[in-house]
Amino acid sequence: MFTEAERLRAIELYFKYGRKLAPVVRELGYPSKRNLRRWIRLWEASDGATKAIRRKPRYSDVQKQAAVEHYLNHGCCLAFTSRTLGYPCCDVLARWVNERHPDRRLIFTSTINQNAPFEPEVKRQAVMALSTRHVPAREIAMKIGISRTVLYKWKDEIIGDEAYQSMRKHERPSLTEERDALREEVNRLNQEIRRQQMEIDILKKAEEIIKKDPDISVNTLTNREKTQIADVLRDSYPLTELLRVLVLARSSFFYHRTALRSGDKYATVRIAMTEIFNGNYRCYGYRRLHAMLRHKGLRLSEKVVRRLMVEEQLVVSRSRRRRYSSYCGEIGPAPDNLLARDFKAAQPNQKWLTDITEFQLPAGKVWLSPSGGLLRWQSGELVAQYTPRCRAGQYDAGKRDRHVKRRRSSGHPQ
Repeated sequence: MFTEAERLRAIELYFKYGRKLAPVVRELGYPSKRNLRRWIRLWEASDGATKAIRRKPRYSDVQKQAAVEHYLNHGCCLAFTSRTLGYPCCDVLARWVNERHPDRRLIFTSTINQNAPFEPEVKRQAVMALSTRHVPAREIAMKIGISRTVLYKWKDEIIGDEAYQSMRKHERPSLTEERDALREEVNRLNQEIRRQQMEIDILKKAEEIIKKDPDISVNTLTNREKTQIADVLRDSYPLTELLRVLVLARSSFFYHRTALRSGDKYATVRIAMTEIFNGNYRCYGYRRLHAMLRHKGLRLSEKVVRRLMVEEQLVVSRSRRRRYSSYCGEIGPAPDNLLARDFKAAQPNQKWLTDITEFQLPAGKVWLSPSGGLLRWQSGELVAQYTPRCRAGQYDAGKRDRHVKRRRSSGHPQ
């Protein structure tokens, strides 16, 4: 609470400093601007305000009378009197003249000749130019030689305000408005380009720092990864824009930044886990690692141990179970490659071919013998075939020799 003397002191300084609030608050240290305005309103509404403080007039009566006389004696020009004496402004001087000599001040309708009347056609063209203008009304008035006020009076006399407003609604935008619209469009496009460039930089940093794929999306990043990207790009873009593009709350950014700068609290545990895992032939699972860490005094949950194993890539190698196969290898030595992939035969019975085919029947398996099934390469004739019921009978060299002897009369394969 402030005393009455303190309030009056603040009000006195307010009028002393030309009705300025900031200097009063800065000098006294009290009150706020809002309270000072309230004190002044209460003080002005009170009965003893005029008795307590009287505002000193800015201009004395002598100065006012001198200004009015100079105006009347030098062509009744407000601007000339104000420029010659250095005071007051034209509006204040006009008010002084109206107070002392209401009938002496002249209001000119033409800046060229005050006594020259304007033709109706001139007024009509001036109003038409005003209604369809693309330049300020003051410029139109200066071309005609009248003031802006007189131009609007002509408008009210000829077409009225409603017709003028309807004409102005359908007017072509001025060059200034078009320029402003183009500037706004350019600014909007620049902001869009800046935003797209920011998104490209974010994706590049995600690929560079976090080792993400180039086709990664901002929506799939975690808050921790977004914080790393925003912290790197803070020097190039404002933090507010980065957080808006990354869809990251400001509190989340500062939380994760503090967590990143504080370091990894599991750094010692990671080293111990790696040493235990590598020292035991990389065969310990998370249960054995958890037990060994507890034995060393590092108490962690099994979930943390499993997560750290994944992050450190501590994976136990397991031998995969092989499927059953009855193949035991070749029975005897492999024959020499006499053909060398040359399967062309110039004469009959020069080259014979054989193959083996397995058939799965409801009664069992049947094999087409590779030694008993012989095919003449030159003519495609089936020399012989043999279908044993067991794999032991697939190879029968004796049958092959008998077929060879049978063909000696007409030629034999080489």
